Amino acid sequence: MVKATILIVDDEPTNLNLLIALLGSEYMVRAANSGEVALRVANSQPRPDLILLDVMMPAMDGYAVLSQLRESPTTKDIPIIFLTALAESRDEERGLQLGAVDYITKPIKPAIVLARVRTQLEAKLARDWLRDQNALLETEVARRMAENDLTQLVSIRALAHLAETRDPETGNHILRTQNYVQCLANQLQSHPRFCDFLDQRTINLLTKSAPLHDIGKVGIPDNVLLKPGPLTPEEWTVMKTHAKLGSDAIEQAERDVDVSVAFLILAKEIAHWHHEKWDGSGYPDGLAGDAIPISARLMALADVFDALITERVYKPAMSFAEARDVIVAGRGQHFDPDVTDAFMVGFDDFVAIAQRYSDGGEPPKANVH
Repeated sequence: MVKATILIVDDEPTNLNLLIALLGSEYMVRAANSGEVALRVANSQPRPDLILLDVMMPAMDGYAVLSQLRESPTTKDIPIIFLTALAESRDEERGLQLGAVDYITKPIKPAIVLARVRTQLEAKLARDWLRDQNALLETEVARRMAENDLTQLVSIRALAHLAETRDPETGNHILRTQNYVQCLANQLQSHPRFCDFLDQRTINLLTKSAPLHDIGKVGIPDNVLLKPGPLTPEEWTVMKTHAKLGSDAIEQAERDVDVSVAFLILAKEIAHWHHEKWDGSGYPDGLAGDAIPISARLMALADVFDALITERVYKPAMSFAEARDVIVAGRGQHFDPDVTDAFMVGFDDFVAIAQRYSDGGEPPKANVH
């Protein structure tokens, strides 16, 4: 078993020799005859497990040494026992207030020194063990949280890719809209209307949930979903059911596990209401204004912008500037006015996201003026 290391600090050779003889058979003892030397030794290897520190020393007294030890990250946790001939209670109180763990008065009584040293070393051993256990626990918790986050992310992407197998839109649409939503949320995080909702945790959950916005398209018949042209009124009625189909599927998943999952709540909101409009003319429920969940309001703008700049079999892609003008024209009608303003502030970021995750071929013309 490795012996504990004790640093003895005293300017009196007699006291040093006495303590070295007393403790040397049981512990590894290091010695210093001044405060300056003590600081150097305390910061070298082997680092002491305990320091016996004389108070009354020339140049730098024990109080000054203790203060410097407590200021250093490498020595701040080493327990200190003061050794002193001072008997006044205020001297003892001062030492304890500065961070000493115990106080032994001179002349030294060997039995008391041995008992106090043993007690403090056992206490340090227990603290170190607890600290190591806490570190292990924190590491394990972090690992499990990361694993849980990864499982959620993979599950979401798997569901989103499932929808892609039937949807003519590409996987890059998911990446673009996910990043648009994050961009809007970051812009609005300090806005008075949104700051209570858009804390960092919620922004992370929103970003994570966004890829599920069109999961309900899995339930739309091929003759409607894959039609290479404009839909008839009847077909459009069928297409609009994808919003509720998506939220119903997520809600059923919640019921299956019999627990409310934060990111699924947001995913359900986004899937159900991202086609609602600020003026109440959207679907499926005709919600208006603040009745539309914030998550869905952000996705509404992100989804429309991406649809505008993306080529479809039934329409060409707009330039970024043209798409921007359409979004601005929808301010207060299709889109929450403040969300629209956030889009304008972050417009260059939207363009960068669109270019980064383009579908290949020629991206929309970078006409942004």
